[in-house]
Amino acid sequence: MADRYDGDTVRTASRETKPRGDTMTAMSPRMALLVAVGLVLAAFNLRPAISGLGPLLEEVRAALAMSPTVAGLLTSAPALCFAVFGALTPRLSRRWGPTAVLVAGMAAITLGVALRPLAGSTGVFLLTSALALAGIAVSNGLMPVIVKRFFPDRVGTMTGLYSTGLALGTSGAAALTVPLTDALGGGWRTGLAIWAVPGALAVACWMTVVVRGRAAPGGPAAAATPADGPPVRITRSPTAWALAVFFGLQSTGAYVTMGWMAQIYRDAGLSATTAGTLVAVAMGMGVPLAFVLPKLAARFSHQGPLITVLGLCGVASYIGLMTAPAAGAWAWALLLGIANCAFPVVLTLIGLRARTGTGVSQLSAFVQSTGYLLCIPGPLLVGVLYGSTGGWHAPLMFMTVLALAQVAVGIVAGRDRVIEDGG
Repeated sequence: MADRYDGDTVRTASRETKPRGDTMTAMSPRMALLVAVGLVLAAFNLRPAISGLGPLLEEVRAALAMSPTVAGLLTSAPALCFAVFGALTPRLSRRWGPTAVLVAGMAAITLGVALRPLAGSTGVFLLTSALALAGIAVSNGLMPVIVKRFFPDRVGTMTGLYSTGLALGTSGAAALTVPLTDALGGGWRTGLAIWAVPGALAVACWMTVVVRGRAAPGGPAAAATPADGPPVRITRSPTAWALAVFFGLQSTGAYVTMGWMAQIYRDAGLSATTAGTLVAVAMGMGVPLAFVLPKLAARFSHQGPLITVLGLCGVASYIGLMTAPAAGAWAWALLLGIANCAFPVVLTLIGLRARTGTGVSQLSAFVQSTGYLLCIPGPLLVGVLYGSTGGWHAPLMFMTVLALAQVAVGIVAGRDRVIEDGG
């Protein structure tokens, strides 16, 4: 029988499920706090390498002689890397343990972000970006796993916590990259390099978790043991496929926002600083909503109505950007920010649609790798449409259709099912 979720507590019709493996009660309060802080720091570093590039994309294109099509490829690169490297996450986690793999992921992000500004050609820029994106891909897949293993009775709360950290990193990089670049008196290279600093902090925090966990029996290091539960035939699950398609469609919207929204506003006559601020507003909506929506989603037996509201906000924003991009700039940014909060909702669904640690690990890897693979053409096609038509009407019409499709498949993904029961 499918699990029922009352708040953050997992229940079945006959009994309350006792969490297995590491839980918050198996850790000292200090270690639990350290893991929680580590979740926020790790999540903070999952988007600045992407959202910090948008406000400076025009300068990077000019310096490295990028065409709009190549720039579209650059905005599609995150999805490609997430699909390829994200699929490796379960195997790496089983071999080395989730905390150790997360340390490696954070290190790859930090190194890639630090090296990227040194690039003198488009090829080197793409390669160093790929290093950072590989680290993000592995870390993306581990976040739901770590939450389920360390805090299985607080899935909604802890998903909301790290989703808030992710939103802060996304919006902070979008809003602060240009002002910090100006304050430091540097160019686009300085603006991109500064985001290696929070990455170094995340590495230090998770190294501490690994070291202390090994020194304390029953502590977080025990999470490196194999996940509980038998493997699931994930590709036969309709829920897994619905979640993957939903994830891919919402990811397309998110990466188009991060990669192209600033350019839409700049083409409408707004300054680079204002465009970056508007992107930050859109991304910043995730700060309060990313904490509230996962807990709200966990309380519903069917998340379809919530998903519908978020999708329709995206439709309204795209139509507004087509008709009055400058006049209604702030309203469209707010609506698009609400729409992009489908991301913390789908992360919550990954935790809710599997009962065991093994199931969550498999579902997280499948949904994210498949979803990111599906979203690869979106940002690239937006760049091609923009370059071929010289305007934003066709790209935004395309995004409107995708938003409506996202609502349809999200309703299926929101059904009360678990993959272990064949759902």
